Amino acid sequence: MVRKIGSLLALVGVILVLCLVSAGCTGTEEPKKTIRIGYVTWDCAIASSNVMKQVFEEAGYDVEMIAVDAGPLYQGLASGKIDFTTTGWLPHTHEHYWEQYGDQIDYVNENIPGAARIGLVVPTYVTIDSIEEMNDVADKFDGRIVGIEPGAGIMTRTEQALEEYDLNYELVASSSASMAAALGSAINSEEWVVVTGWSPHWKFGRWDLKFLDDPKGVYGSAEDIVTLARKDLKTDDPEAYAILQRFRWTSEDIASVMTDIADGMPEEEAAKKWVENNRDTVDLWLGKA
Repeated sequence: MVRKIGSLLALVGVILVLCLVSAGCTGTEEPKKTIRIGYVTWDCAIASSNVMKQVFEEAGYDVEMIAVDAGPLYQGLASGKIDFTTTGWLPHTHEHYWEQYGDQIDYVNENIPGAARIGLVVPTYVTIDSIEEMNDVADKFDGRIVGIEPGAGIMTRTEQALEEYDLNYELVASSSASMAAALGSAINSEEWVVVTGWSPHWKFGRWDLKFLDDPKGVYGSAEDIVTLARKDLKTDDPEAYAILQRFRWTSEDIASVMTDIADGMPEEEAAKKWVENNRDTVDLWLGKA
């Protein structure tokens, strides 16, 4: 009887060991967490979002990129369908969306503080320097301001500028890419052109450009590029939130990524290049430094 009990206990021990070994082999890897990055298809947002995609993948996340217009971006953050964006432009460009959704969104921090600007942009060979002078030379501009996507903050501000300055111009909606193409085409022909522009942007590195003075302050002063997150991200995923809190870089950083993309480099490749060339900064964001 004792012998049978001993054999039974031994068998149970073997089974337990096998179960533990089996569990050790199959249960060591936890499923990856998912993070959803929302962005408007502006050059700066494409550059910044792709860099953060690389960073979060390195941190072990599956990353979902969600390209939307500005309104749906803020709505998505407020509803929790988007985890974060790195390119809120505040307090001026996205003022309308912030007034509507700001109390439902977590303002994480400024990742490029005080370096952003919007307004009307012309080549430096254009001989006027202020929006107030535009009506005197409307024929040289063919009475057109080349804009970007309808509903963008800078388009709303430009509609206000048309009224404030009583401009005899048509605001032509297009896209960020079409605006840059129209600007480049005009410069190649040394023609006058005025576009809705913002900085940081690769166009300022490629061409000699200037903002027209805005004495009425329609476009506001310098503003911040801001990281925004859904309200519960801090408690739901402290690791992800900590990365966002540490994420800060410069106008020169984002411009280098934008320029590579504008020169034909694939977005992910341009982001990977920046990450590889700025290892210390990325390690700081990841909490390794």
